[in-house]
Amino acid sequence: MRRRDKTGASRREILTGAVAAGTAPFLGRARDALAAGSTESLPVTVSAYRTDRIAALADGRAGIDGCTVTFEEDAIGDMNSHAFDEPRTRTVTEIGLHPFMLAYANEGFGAYTLLPIFLLRQFRHKSVFIRTDRGIERPEDLRGRRVGTPGYSSTSLTWIRGILDDEYSVKPNEIEWVVSAEDSSAGASGKTSAQENRFPEGLDITTGPEGLDDSDLLEQGVVDALFHAAEPRCYQEGSPLVGRLFPDHRAVERAYFKRTGIFPIMHAVAIRNDVAAENPWLPKAVFDGFVEAKSAAYRQMAQLGWATNMLPWFGQELEDTKALMGPNFYSYGIDRNRKALETLFRYSYAQGLAKRELTVEDLFASTSLHFEDTP
Repeated sequence: MRRRDKTGASRREILTGAVAAGTAPFLGRARDALAAGSTESLPVTVSAYRTDRIAALADGRAGIDGCTVTFEEDAIGDMNSHAFDEPRTRTVTEIGLHPFMLAYANEGFGAYTLLPIFLLRQFRHKSVFIRTDRGIERPEDLRGRRVGTPGYSSTSLTWIRGILDDEYSVKPNEIEWVVSAEDSSAGASGKTSAQENRFPEGLDITTGPEGLDDSDLLEQGVVDALFHAAEPRCYQEGSPLVGRLFPDHRAVERAYFKRTGIFPIMHAVAIRNDVAAENPWLPKAVFDGFVEAKSAAYRQMAQLGWATNMLPWFGQELEDTKALMGPNFYSYGIDRNRKALETLFRYSYAQGLAKRELTVEDLFASTSLHFEDTP
């Protein structure tokens, strides 16, 4: 059954028309108005982390045709809550992919719709941390262990559990889960949104002691391992009792990509449905603006990355990445990302988080499947 907004239109109907306008006269009219010197433009508030792929949009070097952009920097947990729970004042916002999936599938959320712009991607083998004194040497050694996590249903944790199941046959119900009372990375990620703390039935899940964050749980030995998107404090401080399950995670992750073609997606971009319905050209204009900003980041990396980044072998890393993943390694659009999206949809349903297995067509209007990412 299609969910409908207050006007009686389904979200898909609104965005099918709105996004289709990107290849029709609507976007052309916005550009024509700008070329003719029109002073009319649509005020658009964009919220995101100030990362390299967004910097040109944040500082005005890139723009959104037909719009006056106000940029609001924020952390992902707070951006999620702003969209899901009010005040929803932002026209366009970075958003956690899996929290959005759960809000849509389980709660009927329909105030925003995703655009195929993927602002944060990370391989996740690096995100499994272990006590070095517990005899954990292989993924299979996690069976029967206590594993800590600061948010069970976050995008990163859903990817980690799915990869461990797919690649090593380690299933969530073979682990005892301990959810930390606090998150050691909260300063960077913001307050954990409700959709990141959903728990499926049938698992052994407890809450860690009050006053201990995820880093404390691992360093004090309350848990045997920790799954966390960010490096826990104890790892950053060099505790001899803490290490990674995959010490050479770069090699493991490169092999994973070579085998699967998947570069895991963490964050996407969402657009407010009411604004898109009133301005049918806007979704394609937003997509093009984000592609323009990313293109500026690519140029910066190629021309001055070796000078502006402190890593001594930055140039070699960039060359190696392009050789493996292609020049547009941080791709937007559906074509190159369908497998990654469908893999996360499968993980969410199989892990008892989403009530049904979602499809690309559920979350993206049909015409957005053809947005082209040509930086």
